[in-house]
Formats: sequence, structure tokens, C-alpha cells
Amino acid sequence: GGITTLDFGDIYLGVEELIGEAMLRLSPDEYAQVQLHTKYVPDIGILTTHGPENVRAIIDRSRVRLGVDTLGMVQFHWWDYDVPGYVDALRHIHDLREEQKLRLVGVTNFDVLRMQEFADAGLAPAAIQLQYSLLDRRPEKGMTQFCREHGIGMLCYGTVAGGFLSERYLGQPEPQPPYANRSLVKYKLIIDEFGGWELLQQLLRTLHAIAEKHGASVASIASAYVLSRPQVASVIVGARDSSHLEEHRQIASIVLDDRDHKQIAAVLDRAYDLPGDVYDLERNDPQHSGIMHKANNAK
Repeated sequence: GGITTLDFGDIYLGVEELIGEAMLRLSPDEYAQVQLHTKYVPDIGILTTHGPENVRAIIDRSRVRLGVDTLGMVQFHWWDYDVPGYVDALRHIHDLREEQKLRLVGVTNFDVLRMQEFADAGLAPAAIQLQYSLLDRRPEKGMTQFCREHGIGMLCYGTVAGGFLSERYLGQPEPQPPYANRSLVKYKLIIDEFGGWELLQQLLRTLHAIAEKHGASVASIASAYVLSRPQVASVIVGARDSSHLEEHRQIASIVLDDRDHKQIAAVLDRAYDLPGDVYDLERNDPQHSGIMHKANNAK
């Protein structure tokens, strides 16, 4: 489908094995084009005893599951800042890079303070994966500037807010719990922080008008907006089936003009800024934090 970089994680149950099986069906030329970006997310229960043997075991497991000698990128996450060890853990990942077990070292969902700690230790990552969307602009509070100063790319997930930024929800009444999945729970909380359902509807109406002008979908416009922001290297979008591929390929070619940006800004000016730095709500707020599964590597 023309999309050659795949993002997933060690804690996404069964995904590394599935991708490894799919890689076996590729031709040598196709195989050489694919970049595999996985994660290293130690379970919260082992953080106090975490050491280099944990890093090596999980990264080696990912290599076996995927059937590759060298991973394209490993993105590191640490659940609890109050437990020391995240700088050492990142150093251990860098050590495995020296052994050619991975090409690039990334991180995911760290804040600016912790990113500065990494930089001070000589461990500035190549990229940071974080949530960034029209509803969640926390990266603009300081992360964008930090990444510019250190040459770090931002890899952005959540650009369509679990599907809420799409035609599917345009003109629809506010959904009520129970929701169909954890993603909807997560992003409905973000909508509430942003300013609520009616403000989302105003944003969707604006995006729909812009989408019609560009011959695109609302979701593609929402993703193209994020892709146009400073220091954004890529947006991470999901595809349930091949029907989404053409829509996703279109994102990089959409160029929003000044009028588009002004129309979007007029809605965003009425929104609330989400509190805190990148991923602070998800770490510290009980409602947001309660959605997260923090012990999937033991399964």
C-alpha cells in the first residue's frame, strides 16, 4: 500500500508475532523497505528492581518475534517518575544499539523535564512519540521548542482522537457510557477537557467544510493539521483494512492554506488548554490514569 513504517509495541499482545509472520511473505525488496518501530515498556511492578537484563530480554524477545536481527527503532516508556531508573534504562537501550540490535532509540510520553535529563546525560533520543491533536495541544507548551533545540522528531498518535475527529460523529448526540472500547473512554475524557461535545461539533463542522474544499476526509484534515506543525516528523494512523490506505496516503499531500488555519484557530480559541505537560493527565489524574494497562509485558 506504499506505507513502509509500522509502529507497534512489546506490550501489544500478539502484534509483534503477527507482524513477524507478515514479514515472511514479503519479497526481499519489499522486506528491505519496511521500518519496524516497537517499544520497550517495562511493567510498573518491576521498575524498582529494573536492570540491564530486563532491557536485553525484552528487546531480544522483540527481535525473535519479528524475525529480524536489528530493530528499526525502540521507543522507551517509564510508568512512574517517582521510581528512579529511567535514565539508566535508556542508557541500557543505547548500549544495545551499540551491539546493532536496534538502529534508533526513541522515547514515548515523557515530559520536557525528563527529556532534559536524558539530554544532560548525553542520551537525547532520535524521536519522541506523543499524543498530539486538535483536541490535545500539550506538546506546544514546551516540547516542540525542546525538540527543535535538540533535533528530535515528534511522532504523533491520537491525531483523530480514536475516531471522534471524523464524519462519523458530525451532528451526532453526545455518546453515553458504557463505551465500546478503552480508546473511546480515553478520548471522550480528552473531549471533556477540551471543552465538551458542542465545541467538538463546532470543530467537526469547520473541518468538514475544509475537507470538502480539499476533497479529503475530516480525519485526513485533522491529521494533516498535526503533520504541518513544527517538529512533527510523522503522524501515526491506524488502518483496520486496506480501504483506509488510500485515505492515509493522501494525508502528506494535503496543504492547508491560511484561511483553513484561521478557521480552525477560531474554534481552538474557544477551547481549554489541557492541563500539564505531555502525558501528565495520564500519569496523575485518576480518571485518565485508570484507563492504562501497566503490566502487559508479564502476559
